[in-house]
Amino acid sequence: MDRRTFLKTSFAGTVLATTVPATWLAGCTTEVSTSQTPPLRLSFQENTAPGETLTERLDFMEAHGVVGLEPSGRGLGDRLNELQQALRGRNIQISAICAGFSGFILAEDPTVRATFDRTMKEIIAAAGELGSTGVIMVPAFNQQTPVMPHNADTRAYLVEQLTLLGEYALQHGTTVILEPLNRSEAFYLRQVADAASICRDTACDGVRCMGDFWHMTAEESSDYGALYSGGPYLRHIHIASRGKRRMPGEDGERDNYVEGFRALKQMNYPYYVSFECGSTGDRAQTVPAALTLLRTQWDQA
Repeated sequence: MDRRTFLKTSFAGTVLATTVPATWLAGCTTEVSTSQTPPLRLSFQENTAPGETLTERLDFMEAHGVVGLEPSGRGLGDRLNELQQALRGRNIQISAICAGFSGFILAEDPTVRATFDRTMKEIIAAAGELGSTGVIMVPAFNQQTPVMPHNADTRAYLVEQLTLLGEYALQHGTTVILEPLNRSEAFYLRQVADAASICRDTACDGVRCMGDFWHMTAEESSDYGALYSGGPYLRHIHIASRGKRRMPGEDGERDNYVEGFRALKQMNYPYYVSFECGSTGDRAQTVPAALTLLRTQWDQA
């Protein structure tokens, strides 16, 4: 048994023998319950489904039971009417908004930080109008420089600024969602537990976090432990194949999400699992196959 397998099985056994920690319930807006199994609410980013137009893609999504759409935040304010009209009468809602802002929150240059604040708030306001669960953000990508040093003072600054941003998001009926990435993309924030602890320290219901199976493959010792550590702060999930970041299933047996799904089911996770991936094959075939795989593994979890 390798270390990852040992940690997964031992952690799962420990948690299954206990109830949900009471500390999770503090500030949690969604009741945690084991009395019923939550549905798997699948979401696509805009270019996931086959089709030449947004209408064609939404038709495909609706026909295959996909209930969430995750658009980019770039230019979102100018697309409100387009998206609202496209979703009218459909069983599809906006899930999270995928970034799209300019600048970054941990820039040393105050002008870059000001650009981030302005563009992020524009996206947050638009997300609120669309009924989105939140706007995804990364504190700093590796290529974004000059950046504040990775130390306690920077973390305190991040908590302070996220609190303000989260309060603004709450005014618009949405949230800010921190996304941990793998170290080759963003060394600052790499694990779900780290993101959840930042959410906790803001003490603001407008600051939440997410997990991404692709990044978790590189950074987490346990899918179950990672997602469970998100507790009530967990607001969104990204999913992709675990080798080449393609459609789930395109990397064969590696694409196993059962342990992570088990954590989500036990937490009664009510939000979306959203595809963030490409495909090496014909999407008319690979996308339905991925949907079948995920639904089968959700049932197995």
